[in-house]
Amino acid sequence: MTDPATHESYPVPDPTIVDPCPATVRNGQCAPDGFTNNHHQQAKPPGQPEPFTTGQEMKITDSVEGEGLLESSMRLKPHEAQSYRKKALWVSWISIVVTLILAVAAFTVSFMRHSASAFGFAFDATLDVLSSVIVLWRYSNAAAVHSAHREYIACVVLGIVFVLSSLCILGKAIHDLATRVPPEVDDFLFSVSIVSGLTCALLAVAKFMLGRVLTSRALITDGFNSLVGAIMGFSILISAEVFKHHTDVWFLDGTIGVLIGLIILAYGVKLLKDMVPRVRQTRNYERFE
Repeated sequence: MTDPATHESYPVPDPTIVDPCPATVRNGQCAPDGFTNNHHQQAKPPGQPEPFTTGQEMKITDSVEGEGLLESSMRLKPHEAQSYRKKALWVSWISIVVTLILAVAAFTVSFMRHSASAFGFAFDATLDVLSSVIVLWRYSNAAAVHSAHREYIACVVLGIVFVLSSLCILGKAIHDLATRVPPEVDDFLFSVSIVSGLTCALLAVAKFMLGRVLTSRALITDGFNSLVGAIMGFSILISAEVFKHHTDVWFLDGTIGVLIGLIILAYGVKLLKDMVPRVRQTRNYERFE
């Protein structure tokens, strides 16, 4: 006789609903718990980005940094990330060439006209060259575009460079104030200040925009340095014009140099304070996916 138990039917699983990794996959990894949505969601066009609430953004940031990835790994598709990476490399190369030329011109003005602001700008332009080189290293590896560890290392190096450069700027400005060295004014000084101010301002905007998209603190820091360069470029023009009409305000140039030096020093210290612990936390997650 046939055993009746063998005729017992079992429910057949529906193959259309078996999906262990729903559309929350990023960089070949499933999203952590809490990212999946068990409710039915309406399909969206491929090119339309998914909106994030504030709570989701915080969860994403904490999760991906804990896995050695930046927040951009959850926001950008692979081809988008590579496109922005190439743009960051182009902006860095342009910044290196332009600021190197401006640094040479500003150093020339500084030593010929005894301008502390010009010296401060020249040093800041040199710092901009170094920071752009660091950004080049940061994005030289296509597979490391979302690497948090590589990002934090770049920020630590930038912080060290900021601190050392600020000490040189402060030393020069304080020396000029102590020896009461007034700046000399001519058309060459005006030309350098205007060109450097406008150029650095444009570079700062481009770096800030790319840094925001790529969630890159290194790019944003590079943009901050270009912004400081723009401010210093225009400060050369302002202090020289004021001294031209009011010779008793000879200290304005050196005072601006001191203020810029202190700002760069404070930013460098803050950067090191924030990034050194993160380098230690992510050193075991050096996975360039």
